[in-house]
Amino acid sequence: MLINFSKMHGLGNDFVVIDAINQVVELTAAKIRQLADRHYGVGFDQLLVVEPASGDADFRYVIYNADGSEVSQCGNGARCFALFITQKGLTDKSIIRVETGAGELVLTLNEQNDVTVDMGEPVFAPKSIPLLVKQEQSQYSVSIIDNEVEFSALSMGNPHAVIQVDDIDTAPVERVGAAMESHDVFPERANIGFSQITGESSMTLRVYERGAGETLACGSGACAAVVAGIQLGKLSSPVTVKLVGGELSIAWQGKGSSVMMTGPATFVFDGMIEL
Repeated sequence: MLINFSKMHGLGNDFVVIDAINQVVELTAAKIRQLADRHYGVGFDQLLVVEPASGDADFRYVIYNADGSEVSQCGNGARCFALFITQKGLTDKSIIRVETGAGELVLTLNEQNDVTVDMGEPVFAPKSIPLLVKQEQSQYSVSIIDNEVEFSALSMGNPHAVIQVDDIDTAPVERVGAAMESHDVFPERANIGFSQITGESSMTLRVYERGAGETLACGSGACAAVVAGIQLGKLSSPVTVKLVGGELSIAWQGKGSSVMMTGPATFVFDGMIEL
């Protein structure tokens, strides 16, 4: 099967994007892992597939991790998705409604390839994250590698835990992130963010993503970290989030309002590959 694809990234969080409207695409978990291999395939953190919408939206947006598992949300991917469908001539709209596994997203293409994504309202109810605890709290605690780790938890269409740290450079992202990502308290696994608040409206962030490991940037993780910081009274909106790959602007006005994420999307190259 010969597939046309584009390689893109959002602040170094890299994607392969496939148009499944104008070509026949049959993907299995094994084929996705083959495509994701950075030595024998193309390599990516996530695979984004453009499909026709089933309802009133403009498109459907399907996301796969490098391990072949499907996920419902990816903020950096949403920005790349918007730039892809625009530059490939699939739409001439600047405001695009997209179906995802987490509900409908609204993407706004700004100047200089910046994209604003309405990420929807954060969800705190443990059953909806999902998080296996008895009741909702501002922070939770689990035992990780013989240490108690405190974290905030919420869903941005995918499950997130946010750990506050004093020094982002020495944060145990690989060790604690890997152990916590698949902890029993998260039945669908989780993305683990390590947040250092550096000012009233600024923070630095590293994220260990489920199914991918630490990435250079995580859009939904940045949203979750800002929401957690505001909920704890440590941040004021809008917040500049500094990630390894660059910066995002995140705005949230509190419960009952959507999280708005703005940042860049970048084309790297187009190609064809046989799977």
